[in-house]
Amino acid sequence: MILLRIFSGFFILATFLPLIKWDHWWIRVFDYPRIQKFLINLVLLIGWVTFFSQFNVEFWIWVALLLSCEAFLIRKVIPFTPLGKKMIQKVNFDQRSGIHLIVANVYQYNRQYHKILRLVEKESPDLVFIVETDQAWADAMKELEFKYSECIKIPLDNTYGLLLYTNLKIDRQETHYLIDSEIPSLELDIILNDGQKITIYAIHPTPPVPGENSVSTERDAEILIVGKKSKANPLPSLVIGDLNDVAWSYTTELFLKISEMADPRRGRGTYNTFHAKIPIFRWPLDHIFLSKEFGLSELKVLPGIGSDHFPISLKAVLTKRNTTDTLQANGDEKKEARQKISNGLD
Repeated sequence: MILLRIFSGFFILATFLPLIKWDHWWIRVFDYPRIQKFLINLVLLIGWVTFFSQFNVEFWIWVALLLSCEAFLIRKVIPFTPLGKKMIQKVNFDQRSGIHLIVANVYQYNRQYHKILRLVEKESPDLVFIVETDQAWADAMKELEFKYSECIKIPLDNTYGLLLYTNLKIDRQETHYLIDSEIPSLELDIILNDGQKITIYAIHPTPPVPGENSVSTERDAEILIVGKKSKANPLPSLVIGDLNDVAWSYTTELFLKISEMADPRRGRGTYNTFHAKIPIFRWPLDHIFLSKEFGLSELKVLPGIGSDHFPISLKAVLTKRNTTDTLQANGDEKKEARQKISNGLD
């Protein structure tokens, strides 16, 4: 019974700790495993009912607290199931006005290059964005330069290298170091097959982890800077990459409100992309967000490539009507976003 009390107390705390908006990693890390916490709290509830012989005040307090946890977690996770409301409606894919993308964190120290090459050959996307790529990865991906007419290569040894390949014309390209001089991001204007122009923001912000970055300040600021850029951009836009943040976190929701973009996961599923090698620790870290001009044709998580991430694939089409139901920021949320960006730039 002592262990039951200890575990119950810890997971009750772990459930509600993310409500504290501090940027410290030891708080933000509890944003990630919400489904896992739901299942563990359910087991703990069963444990109290099964092993506690006296239904006294202590019993009812623990049960009430654990039921509160379950209700809170259900409210947070349901939007990312088929029971939730879709933010973007499905439309038929049109190669002329559409784009097919693959986003893949290949894990810099993974040397199974052939797996991503084989996957790209099979899927044949219009654009491939690969992160955590050093010079060895850039050399190994040379084969893609024969398949794709445009490529951008920023190989780095710090796990923040980027490679991008596309067979669509790049009309404008900019490399930014929005927060950190060692962490690049891309901003591209791309022309679709029917001549329409769109913008792609490709990012990979730093995660809040001990030993690398003890707070999420820089990650949050970069995500929100790009959200504001997309909102101000008159062109249809996509934000893609490993954001090192889960779809249901407060920061990601704030990004959706600031950018007024759509998350294709909502109303469909979690589409977990991390951790590829540890099934019990999986959550959605890799993202593709769409502005209101797009409709969704397909979203899927692709087979493993030897990395700790699964690649994610999306097909989207520019539509003549708004197929999205996006969120909007109120005055306080806009102020909070400005403050988070200011903190990240300090």
